Amino acid sequence: MEIFRGIAELSRPFRRPVLTIGNFDGVHLGHRAILDLVIGRARALGGESILYTFEPHPRRVLHPDSGLRLLETFDQKVETLAALGLDAVIAEPFDQVFAKVTPERFLEHHLHERIAPVEVYVGYDFHFGRDREGSMRLLTERGPHLGFSVTVVPEVSVKGRDVNSTRIRELLAAGEVEEAAILLGRPFQARGRIVAGDRRGRTIGFPTANLDPETEILPAPGVYYGRLRRLAPEFASEGAGLPVVTNVGYRPTFRDGRSLVAEAHVLDFTGDLYGQPVDLSFEGRLRGERRFESVDALREQIARDVALAREHLA
Repeated sequence: MEIFRGIAELSRPFRRPVLTIGNFDGVHLGHRAILDLVIGRARALGGESILYTFEPHPRRVLHPDSGLRLLETFDQKVETLAALGLDAVIAEPFDQVFAKVTPERFLEHHLHERIAPVEVYVGYDFHFGRDREGSMRLLTERGPHLGFSVTVVPEVSVKGRDVNSTRIRELLAAGEVEEAAILLGRPFQARGRIVAGDRRGRTIGFPTANLDPETEILPAPGVYYGRLRRLAPEFASEGAGLPVVTNVGYRPTFRDGRSLVAEAHVLDFTGDLYGQPVDLSFEGRLRGERRFESVDALREQIARDVALAREHLA
């Protein structure tokens, strides 16, 4: 998959491009519905499937105090898109200058002149251009005059509710990682690097790998099971990764009083993980975080957590 840092860096014309536009944070089931159409149509036409997205997220520029936390890093998004079979991503640098582009200019210059799509697929809530002034009506009316058809893809719903990135963030904040996985189409993964902690886990028989996260979100405090996937090429043969029990929290038993941390105990593993880039998945929640009266009580509970995690991951 090719990556272009904005239309200014397009080095060649696309072949019968089929296009979608949006931020696609999390690349969830709603996004997948659009991408499946785009990729399928591009293949049918002998063309190329393209996502036109924006980096950084427009809300970061227009509303810097909004507290927006993204579900994945840009690299994670790109890897997911490539795995789906997308041909190209155009990541337009979003700044205050770009934010002032009118809807008409966006359609005529950015889409028609520079990308020249033959078909465009967008989500049901799509808006574009300065102050989101560009409406679906404008897009569907102007598109055919500029040489491309427009298809609006209806919302995807699960259990009677729309699938969107905001809902997934809410589920993760509540620790409902299984529900989040349904909407994402895969378990939520935090990306980061393993760093040295205080090594307290190994003193009670359960050494942990401490994640220094690049991802901006962690699930609610609690104990989870999942997998740790090492990202260096030499570990590609590990496939889905190593089974883990992960504690997300503030470690109340030890009264550390520090910020939220994720510490993963890798089952049946004796190697060195320090410094390694990893994805840490959260497939299910075992329990909430709580304070134990003694280290022995904590050790016994962790042993029960590990046993239960083995059953889930078997």
